[in-house]
Amino acid sequence: MAQAFDVVVIGAGPGGYIAAVRAAQLGFRTACIEGWKNAKGELALGGTCLNVGCIPSKALLASSEEYEKVAHHLEPHGISVSGAKMDVAKMQSRKDAIVTKMTKGIEYLFKKNKVTWLQGFGRFVKGGDTYTIAVGAEEVEAKHVIVATGSKARHLPNVPVDNETICDNEGALAFGSAPKRLGVIGAGVIGLELGSVWRRLGSEVTILEALPAFLGACDDAIAKEGAKQFKAQGLAISLGVKIGKVTGGKKGVTVEYADGQGAAQKLECDKLIVSIGRVPNTDGLGADKVGLKVDARGFIEVDDHCRTNLPNVYAIGDVVRGPMLAHKAEDEGVMAAELIAGQKPHIDYDCIPWIIYTSPEIAWVGRSEQQAKAAGIEARSGQFPFSINGRALGLNEPVGFAKVVADAKTDRVLGVHVIHARASDIIQEGVTTMEFAGAAEDIARITHGHPTLSEVIREAALNVDKRSLNM
Repeated sequence: MAQAFDVVVIGAGPGGYIAAVRAAQLGFRTACIEGWKNAKGELALGGTCLNVGCIPSKALLASSEEYEKVAHHLEPHGISVSGAKMDVAKMQSRKDAIVTKMTKGIEYLFKKNKVTWLQGFGRFVKGGDTYTIAVGAEEVEAKHVIVATGSKARHLPNVPVDNETICDNEGALAFGSAPKRLGVIGAGVIGLELGSVWRRLGSEVTILEALPAFLGACDDAIAKEGAKQFKAQGLAISLGVKIGKVTGGKKGVTVEYADGQGAAQKLECDKLIVSIGRVPNTDGLGADKVGLKVDARGFIEVDDHCRTNLPNVYAIGDVVRGPMLAHKAEDEGVMAAELIAGQKPHIDYDCIPWIIYTSPEIAWVGRSEQQAKAAGIEARSGQFPFSINGRALGLNEPVGFAKVVADAKTDRVLGVHVIHARASDIIQEGVTTMEFAGAAEDIARITHGHPTLSEVIREAALNVDKRSLNM
């Protein structure tokens, strides 16, 4: 007889495992299905994010940034260093140890909260008053189902990814040494982050981007500053390109493309990273067996509360509309579990922060000034640079600025944008302010510790009303 559960979560990435933990906390008999295997062939929880995404990439970013700091940026502190070397194998070992610690941590959370880990990949078999889900050769019954199967890298047509010479995010995280010439297709988050890692370790990096504008989702001022900083670091970024033939071989890769002016160009590199976005993991889910609606792009159709067209079936994270961000998936997982429990949770999708972990980091929440004006909202903005902030100068991190965008009539904060070495942490003040429908004046009136980096947010808020105190 099949095991029966109150809630079955399909997928144990950030959205799935959090959904399972929250459902168990609420008293439901809960199972989570996951069949991911790591490079050693061992079953592991955590999905793409923990195994070959967010966590390992941030580990490599941190290691490469420390190396660059030691090799090139300690002299202003009076510290002289010569002969700094990077042991890539040790760097990779550190990354793998962090991943293992995190994935084992989820196993502990499952045991602590009495979540059953069903090892394998899940697919719908039939619906009705309950849902039958196959996990390998076994079947389980569930009254409620949360689909959290995540996404996978989008590949170029007719360009086979072997993760040796032509790589997606998985292969790019596992290089044994820095390639002399590294090509990257796609100047989005993944392309910029992984390109930065290997550029710091000695690679000549060329990034090819199809869109005509750099970081088009960002505020224009932030994107312009980011482009200037990355160019100064040595990242060669070409915009508006059209990729043609890609040829891979033992000696490297050749990419034929047309540049932004339509002229034929050729890029020869030792390794190529393809980072042109991600697609939802819904093939093999058995959606057709139960009538679960999936659109032409593979996304499961849901409402604002992640309910699908089927009763008691929810879908969260990368398989539904909205940004493919781990923290968005986590919040949706909590929301789905709490809805099953009869609670009334809510997510304000306008208050979800975006972060790019380059150096400097880029982070934003809400609307850019251009987006506000395009929506017909009269907006005002204020900026303030880190170059005259005492804490930033003491840290030798003076690059960048913060920008606050507010409604000109109500002063309500519409967006906050930061480019700085610590932007990922600084942006949270903007998130909190927007969640509570705060105004620029609210930020300006709150006492900020001195000297701190957060003072830059306050000064930017003051500058919305053109009354910055330190500029």
